Amino acid sequence: MRKRLVTLLLTALLVMAAWPITASAAPGGTINVYNWGQYIADGTDGSLDVIAAFEEETGIKVNYVTFDSNETMYTKLKTGGSSYDVIIPSDYMVGRLIAEDMLEPLNFDNIPNYQYVDESFRNTAYDPDNLYSVPYTWGTVGLIYNSKYVDNVTGWSSLWDPQYAGKILMFDNCRDAFAIAELRLGYSINSSDPAEYQEAANLLQQQKPYVQQYVMDQIFSKMEREEAWLAPYYAGDYLTMVEENPDLSFCLPEEGFNMFIDAMCIPKGCTNKEGAEAFINFLCDPEISGRNMDYLGYSTPISAAKEYMDPEVANDPVAYPDAETLSRGSSFLALPTESTQLMDSLWLTVKTAGGNTSFYLWSSAAVLILVVGLLTIAKIRKKRRIARRGCSRRPENP
Repeated sequence: MRKRLVTLLLTALLVMAAWPITASAAPGGTINVYNWGQYIADGTDGSLDVIAAFEEETGIKVNYVTFDSNETMYTKLKTGGSSYDVIIPSDYMVGRLIAEDMLEPLNFDNIPNYQYVDESFRNTAYDPDNLYSVPYTWGTVGLIYNSKYVDNVTGWSSLWDPQYAGKILMFDNCRDAFAIAELRLGYSINSSDPAEYQEAANLLQQQKPYVQQYVMDQIFSKMEREEAWLAPYYAGDYLTMVEENPDLSFCLPEEGFNMFIDAMCIPKGCTNKEGAEAFINFLCDPEISGRNMDYLGYSTPISAAKEYMDPEVANDPVAYPDAETLSRGSSFLALPTESTQLMDSLWLTVKTAGGNTSFYLWSSAAVLILVVGLLTIAKIRKKRRIARRGCSRRPENP
């Protein structure tokens, strides 16, 4: 009996020694996580509740806040007033944050699960020395369309088709919107040429009368409920939406498309760096990554995670396109500050000048003037009728 106990104890010790080091060794406390909306498995539809699992394993509490674009996240960090321990920006934004000294170098001793990250996602252009980021997901940007109402979608030009006016959604962030226009014009999505920016802005202005709304997370409800028929968005989100509406289809346009990596980083000013590194490490565990991506539909940078995924998801050509298709893709790079400022300015002009907004404002004003005019005329006529009745009365008998 005693020998059996000793054997069991030795076996348990060997298993514990071989088990990957996870965040369980990390200190407690609280971390503030700033991530995209609808971008982590939350326990719905039978999925793993990733945050709850992390809290249970480590004792670290997570305050979870979301953003809807890289630019929103950047502005929040730049203006201060809020403290975050983990953020998940896209590749080009990681590069910008590094250039502006807004990120903390990572201590990879606290992130041993980084060993599982595929080599193709290391030494990236935005973080060539692997000092500041760990990839979370990767994916592509394409066209989502409702096949009941839209035919023959092969390129970005469908977003300018007048027959779909009022049923087209467009990105509500300048980098993605300008990239689509630049690809249509045959330019690089990393151009810094002011003349090319102006051409792209002009093209987006031409599109505006056909756009129902500029959106980010609102795309889910609008496309699933068929309030809109055509929209550019991320492949991973399409895989979520098509479960709700099987009539939705996806296209990677022939002119080219954006391939992206979203990465986990720690911003300057964080209050619990070790807790943040524990969270990053937890998300890199192959089983956690697999179950998380199984729910999200996005592509994992950890091939070992596919073992824990539904085979249909792990082999889906939308999430994992073939090499020939991927050859048409290109990744965003960080742009010079003056280029970013010019793009922001031109985007603001596109969204606020002309197009549907002005039309509806002028239409509303015209209707209001017409209504006021009709009411005034009716009032004047009423006074005249009363006056005529008064003049026509016969004088009373004395």
